[in-house]
Amino acid sequence: MNYQSEAKVFVELLEIMDQLRAECPWDKKQTLESLRHLTIEETYELSDAIIKSDLASLKGELGDLLLHIVFYSKIANESRAFSIQEVIEDINKKLIIRHPHIFGDVTVQNAEEVKENWEKIKLQKENKRSVLGGVPESLPALIKAYRMQEKAAGVGFDWKNKEDVWTKVEEEKEEFLTEVENANKEKAQQEFGDLLFALINYARFIDVNPEDALEHCNQKFRKRFMYIEQEAEKKGRRIHELSLEEMDEYWNESKSKEI
Repeated sequence: MNYQSEAKVFVELLEIMDQLRAECPWDKKQTLESLRHLTIEETYELSDAIIKSDLASLKGELGDLLLHIVFYSKIANESRAFSIQEVIEDINKKLIIRHPHIFGDVTVQNAEEVKENWEKIKLQKENKRSVLGGVPESLPALIKAYRMQEKAAGVGFDWKNKEDVWTKVEEEKEEFLTEVENANKEKAQQEFGDLLFALINYARFIDVNPEDALEHCNQKFRKRFMYIEQEAEKKGRRIHELSLEEMDEYWNESKSKEI
């Protein structure tokens, strides 16, 4: 493939970044730390576009994220830490090392073996101290649980089948309900965490991403709840003025309309 046009516009982006950093008051004052929260926000906006299958927004959000990568690299280059070229060289090298079945003589049968090799290579060739070392501590708890389970499974620490995992879910549910019945709030919280962890494990086994599943549920709840508010407003009322029975009626109505 010919990537000359892609290379040209990427160089143009680098040149724009150079000019902004030299001439724009806002861009000149930014630091790695000041950009961090903005990058997190951009990442969530990208996530929203993916969940909504909004390809037009996705294109824009990818551009925003690419700008941040170029921005960080520019700041780092100013202190002679590294350049955007080194960033790209490093990821190129990493991809080649972690795909020996493509760039080497390793044979794999399926995607699961690729993931297993990926984790082994990280430990052996990249001097990682722990399989879980690549899971950021600041990740939201649900995503963190899923990624830790994936990484542990990548080195063989996993359940044999989904039936065993569901048995564990049922076991954790009973332990949780016992502590609720005992009114032991601290232990109930611990057991609820265990139950969630087991459910996330089961979702992984049936190839359901729990974060995506929960977010789709959140969006569905938001739309249906807002439908109740809108219907109440049409009748000159506020939602808190409705009885629970009336709210349930509107809720079911929203479901029938596939909202």
